[in-house]
Amino acid sequence: MGIDSVASDEAREARGVVSKSINEPTSSASGLELSDIKISDLKVSDLKWMQRALELAAQAEAHGEVPVGAVIVRNDTVIAEGWNQPIGCHDPTAHAEIMALRKAGKAEQNYRLSDTTLYVTLEPCVMCAGAIIHARIKRVVYGATDPRVGAAGSAFSLLGNGQDSEKFNHIVSVEGGVLAETCSTQLRQFFKARR
Repeated sequence: MGIDSVASDEAREARGVVSKSINEPTSSASGLELSDIKISDLKVSDLKWMQRALELAAQAEAHGEVPVGAVIVRNDTVIAEGWNQPIGCHDPTAHAEIMALRKAGKAEQNYRLSDTTLYVTLEPCVMCAGAIIHARIKRVVYGATDPRVGAAGSAFSLLGNGQDSEKFNHIVSVEGGVLAETCSTQLRQFFKARR
């Protein structure tokens, strides 16, 4: 990932965690230099792994599935990846997150995936949130919100510090809106083409 990628519009729109500094702006092709922005909470690696999740979402789309991709990472190393496959697998549970969790469990020989981060292009649903909690995922980073069934605060509050999460034995840290516009556009274009 190059510096230009970090300073792109997508990086700046990532849920407001990237903000312009008080320095005088310098000129560049994008109009903003890396020295003109600061990254708080959001890590450069979050952008890299969300970009990978977007690539996986494109694979789902190429197979006629809703374009959602997921990557599970520990210490900046991929443990497993997945993309939406409910249509092809004839399985309503074959969401991107579940596919990645299944592969990660096999790779780790353990269903508990402590100290991992799951990157996903769409806010996890209730089913996926339950699996994420059981897997003891430390952190979830998602792109687009899902106001109908999102379980990280949009429709339900099962992940993060939401009202329902305090009832669970494991709290998952959540960072939403990373490359949200790109993730949302990918989904919108998919559904527009299907109509």
